[in-house]
Amino acid sequence: MRNRYLDLLRFLAIIRVVVYHVTGWATLTLLFPAMSVMFALAGSLMAASLDRSGVPAVGRRLRRLLPSLWVVAAILVPAMLLTGLPLTPKVLLWAFPVADPPANYWGSLALSVIWYLRDYLWFVFASPLALWLFRRAPWPTLLAPYVLLAAIEVGMLPNAPTVLRDFGLYFGAWLLGFAHHDGLLRRMATRVLVPTALALGAAGAAWIVTHPGPRGYDLNDMPMGNALWSAAFILVAIGRAPASAAWVDGNALLGRAVTVLNRRALTAYLWHMPFVVALTPLVDVVGWSHQDPVGLAIRVALVFALVGVVTVLFGWVEDVAAGRPPELLPGGRPPTAARPGGAPAGGAVVPVSPAPAGQAMVPAPRAPEEYTIKLSAR
Repeated sequence: MRNRYLDLLRFLAIIRVVVYHVTGWATLTLLFPAMSVMFALAGSLMAASLDRSGVPAVGRRLRRLLPSLWVVAAILVPAMLLTGLPLTPKVLLWAFPVADPPANYWGSLALSVIWYLRDYLWFVFASPLALWLFRRAPWPTLLAPYVLLAAIEVGMLPNAPTVLRDFGLYFGAWLLGFAHHDGLLRRMATRVLVPTALALGAAGAAWIVTHPGPRGYDLNDMPMGNALWSAAFILVAIGRAPASAAWVDGNALLGRAVTVLNRRALTAYLWHMPFVVALTPLVDVVGWSHQDPVGLAIRVALVFALVGVVTVLFGWVEDVAAGRPPELLPGGRPPTAARPGGAPAGGAVVPVSPAPAGQAMVPAPRAPEEYTIKLSAR
């Protein structure tokens, strides 16, 4: 059974990301550190997939992740090649972005969100070993990314590659997802979890206040503050996640919206930034500045409307990648009846996250330059 509370968190995270990119409001990054939350949720799901399928879960995750990127690349990479992007072997990184793929002047902004897929790929590759280590030495494994990030921040690793830096920044959130799946966070006594969250939040806040970036108190400009503040947020928001949130579906409109955006999260994430960039010249023409609340509201509404259109056009690719029947808008059909014994029709085994407290994790049966992409759009 899906945990609708976690679905709601992912729904809110996507909305926050889009609104932030339209408005540029740094406060939003503090109120809801969306990227770390998304990595934590992905880490929990990855742990469930590994428990169900073992190492082959890595390939399955990639098959679910990459097709939506290929759709974007099939449309926008030719457009960049026609507007000045040199045709070099590096263009192949758009098929498998283990490093930042090349882009021209407008593509470096419109496709700046590709960093998320780059990090996601590396985290997926690292997950089998990381989960093995986590279950044998949870606390040292969990602390390792934060120690790495601290070493980079104080200058001990001055030329650290971007991917290594992001392991320090976001892999801790991914590992907190492991902790959520295994029930470690749920089993933490409140008298331990709450002071830990408060201490991390206080340390993160102190770093943020003393290390403001060019955009003020924007978490994207201060990795150490981002990691600590986000860890505190995750401990509270996910560490005390309810087992279910049936009230989400109590409102038909909200329930459908949460379902649609969860099933189309990657499509919405990949396509919203090109629309933000494309609307900028129009915004200048009609005078919708960032200081105009009505203009900002219109811009946000337009971006969401365009994302809705592209979701209808291309979102079904996520269904095909996940082995589901393609739908224009998910959630319109009643759930498939379960087979005897609790397995859903089709033979798929639904991963349970978090894992039942105290139970061993047993794998279930397998079911039948050019410009370099900028990394500030988070």
